[in-house]
Order: sequence, then C-alpha cells, then structure tokens
Amino acid sequence: MAFAQSLFAQGLRLIDPAQHRVYAARKTTLLGGLRGTVIEIGPGTGLNLAYLNRDITYVGLEPNPHLHACIQSQMRRHRISGRVLQAPVEADVLPPNSADTVISTLVLCSVPDVSTALASIQRVLRPGGRFVFMEHIAANPDQGLHSVQTCVAPVWKRCFDGCHPNRATDRAIMQAGFDTVEMDYFDVRVPVIRPHCAGYAVA
Repeated sequence: MAFAQSLFAQGLRLIDPAQHRVYAARKTTLLGGLRGTVIEIGPGTGLNLAYLNRDITYVGLEPNPHLHACIQSQMRRHRISGRVLQAPVEADVLPPNSADTVISTLVLCSVPDVSTALASIQRVLRPGGRFVFMEHIAANPDQGLHSVQTCVAPVWKRCFDGCHPNRATDRAIMQAGFDTVEMDYFDVRVPVIRPHCAGYAVA
C-alpha cells in the first residue's frame, strides 16, 4: 500500500502543470462546442464545467453526495443550468435517448464494470449523440509499465477509489458497438496512470 501511495503522490506533484498544458487543451477541444443536453458521469468537484457552454442543460451523475455542493458551486460560477443526481451511470436513472452528449474524463478506470457503463451510456444517448471521453489506459502488454500496472493494481484499487491502472478502456470503447469511434493517444508523464486516450464515439 505504501508503494502505491508513494507512486500516486509523485504523480500528483507532476500532474498539475501537465494538466494545464495537456489536459486543458484537450478538454477545450472536446468539450467547448457541446450543445443541448449534456450528461457527465462522475464529475467529481465539477472541474469540467469551466469548459462547457452556458446554454447547455447539464446533468451530473455523481454517486458521492459529498461532492454535490462543489459541482453546484461550479454550475453557479459558470452560469450553467441543470441538476446533479446521486447515481452512477449504470443505475439507468435517466430515460433512454435523453442526451445529446455524455462526458467521461478519467472516470471509466473506476467503474465496477466498464462494459456495463458503456452500455448505459449508449442507452441514454439519442441516435447520433456523442460519447466524449478522455481516459488513462493500460500500457502495451510488451512494455515494462504494463507489468508495474498489473503488479500494483490490487492495492491501487483499494487506495484510489476503485481505479484500475491496467484497464484497457480504449479497447472496451472500440468494442462497445458505437456507430463510429474517433480516438487518439497521448501521454502525461506521471507514474502508473499512463498512457491516455481521448476522442468521441457516435451512438
């Protein structure tokens, strides 16, 4: 446990400038042009609201009720209307075909079952709607980093809210049955939680 915590602490020290340099640019591109009803799964403290347009209707699906006040504060700050529900995406609390876009950034690593979550995302999207994502993923199996990810995964999941450092989320998205998937890969130089994928999939 101490080993995983040490690695994660190193990552936190490195990720802040990387987030401003890499994450922010990609979020601007992925999220800046969204319209209509936008559902975000696992919004956390609501950081992504800064990248969204004011004229959307926002629904945050956040299972942790202690974070709802933070999300609502960000909604007021950025003048975005909507609501926050205490539910994971797998709970299917929203009607089918009710969203123009579903957002997930660094969330699918920690859902109990990524295939179930992706099926729920497709259920809630309108035909032609988009699933917009940015996720860290497993390294290639022939890389030493993949062995490290697999080694620390049992402890990592317990320490960091169910995060799977060795989850091949990119492959799961490609195989989920979306009509179209556009995805590219990038790296943020932090321990364990790398590389990353980002893009969108059309329902």
